[in-house]
Amino acid sequence: MTRYLIEVPHDNSKQACDRAVRAFVETGSHFMTNADWGCDDDEHKAWFIADLDSKEEALSILPPSFRINAKIITLRKFSMEDAEKTIEQHADQA
Repeated sequence: MTRYLIEVPHDNSKQACDRAVRAFVETGSHFMTNADWGCDDDEHKAWFIADLDSKEEALSILPPSFRINAKIITLRKFSMEDAEKTIEQHADQA
């Protein structure tokens, strides 16, 4: 499985915030009911992390009306060895 950060924006209005929160809670998905929200700082997005098989699966767990604007980001942790190789590769490309 791959770990994904799923970012779901919504419009900047009380109605849009209410609708987004309600849609997430009503899915019953443990991922979505534990989303973090940025609305209090005028960043009208929800974020959550999920371990899934594909980006397509990540999109499929979202309510349909939120899929089009969602951003799915593959997450990866680096070991020290991985980090050193990545730094070397980027140095070669510079």
